[in-house]
Amino acid sequence: MATANPTVFLVMVNGQVESAQFPEFDDLYCKYCFVYGQDWAPTSGLEEGISQITSKSADVQHSLVWNFPIDITFKSTNPFGWPQIVISVYGPDVFGNDVVRGYGAVHVPFTPGRHKRTIPMFVPESTSKLQKLTRNYTEEARRPQKSFNQKTYDLVAKGTDMAVKYPALQNI
Repeated sequence: MATANPTVFLVMVNGQVESAQFPEFDDLYCKYCFVYGQDWAPTSGLEEGISQITSKSADVQHSLVWNFPIDITFKSTNPFGWPQIVISVYGPDVFGNDVVRGYGAVHVPFTPGRHKRTIPMFVPESTSKLQKLTRNYTEEARRPQKSFNQKTYDLVAKGTDMAVKYPALQNI
């Protein structure tokens, strides 16, 4: 009697983070990371990456263009935990330190073909007026922003405890 091997399927992601619009900011770069369920495993490609710094374009939209390539293949035996890409955008504050300017997530498309996704970006916002007024003058604001770790990427992708950890989010 032959034993049946588990059947796997592959999901190939090939594309790019093309551009963004952050009207208030310039000289930004982005990082990406994939978040996926426990039945998923990358078989080739990069799970995370960082782009170059880009400046606003001279056109009316003032787009920030990265054309940042992404190429990864996943395998799984179960569609639960379908991969998501989490994007975080960084730029300098008034002191020249890198700080998070926005972050967001979107599922990898479920169907084959060409797809274009727009990812809403969010930023943590101070909960009180006093914090908003003093944030640029405190020692914490002058410290460089720590990069996201896997737990933070999971938080952004799943949205769990978002209201507790980031009480006020603003859409960019």
